[in-house]
Amino acid sequence: MKDRLEALKVEALEKISAAADLKELQNIKVAYLGKKGPITEVLKGMGKLSAEERPVVGAFANEVRDGIQQGLDAKSTQLEEAEISKRLAEETIDVSLPGRPAKKGSAHPLTSVVEEIEDLFLSMGFTIAEGPEVETDFYNFEALNLPKDHPARDMQDSFFITEEFLLRTQTSPVQARTMEKHEGQGPVKIISPGKVYRRDNDDATHSHQFMQIEGLVVDKNVRLSDLKGVLETFAKKMFGEERKIRLRPSFFPFTEPSVEMDISCFKCSGKGCSICKHTGWIEILGAGMVHPNVLEMAGFDSKEYTGFAFGMGPERIAMLKYGIDDIRHFYANDIRFLKQFRNV
Repeated sequence: MKDRLEALKVEALEKISAAADLKELQNIKVAYLGKKGPITEVLKGMGKLSAEERPVVGAFANEVRDGIQQGLDAKSTQLEEAEISKRLAEETIDVSLPGRPAKKGSAHPLTSVVEEIEDLFLSMGFTIAEGPEVETDFYNFEALNLPKDHPARDMQDSFFITEEFLLRTQTSPVQARTMEKHEGQGPVKIISPGKVYRRDNDDATHSHQFMQIEGLVVDKNVRLSDLKGVLETFAKKMFGEERKIRLRPSFFPFTEPSVEMDISCFKCSGKGCSICKHTGWIEILGAGMVHPNVLEMAGFDSKEYTGFAFGMGPERIAMLKYGIDDIRHFYANDIRFLKQFRNV
């Protein structure tokens, strides 16, 4: 029986040595070490052995199994290493090839302008206030001195959702809400950037959705000269220290007196060109002293407190700053347009 086991070991090791791949090696393992293999068949005859011979043959059978298993393990390692070497040779990577650069995004030009304006006013002591884009008629109109029958409502063709709710036509409701929260106690010094909506035909200079940044200061002894100083600082920081400003009388229902602010043309320095329509001046924003009715409706004593407010369109400022000729470019997501402002 020992001779038969020894012969099986030699036979198995010869086949293991000649195995060409891992699949063939697995078949050899099943054939010799499996439950139906020749070693198992030989061991079934151990019952015919004497009590002294059985442990000796059993120990020798275990040695045969271990020897075959060791041969299988060694051959398996050899075949696996050969397979890896073959794959490495076939799948060689040329490390000298240049890599594929990852494309980096950048801030949208409109976002850059809004953040620049925010940083400028924050440096002057303003804080940023926000409010809902779906607004009530009261805060969007009535609290701003525009009762339901006021003809100036026609200046803003609105998206009404119900008789009471609409998409805000300006960020001025944020000012009304902020003053209301102060419960008649100043000071108030905020800017309110955000999206606004008006029923308008989209063209090169108009959009049904656009951005607005409005500012508000309410305190004791606030004067028109304070407003002029703030706006002049804004114009010089935004468009260059050599810029000049002028204030022209205008009309807004929520300010009295009201003004339009122009800056001297940054292209022709006031001499006249196509950008300023040969006037030397470019209209930038509207402003004025907060109307007493607006102060009173927000809970402020208009005899004790005064204030000023201003509003500007970041799209217009970005168009002037970067020479953009169509407002629709800001919302078209054209990568060719956006690539021009990577370093802005």
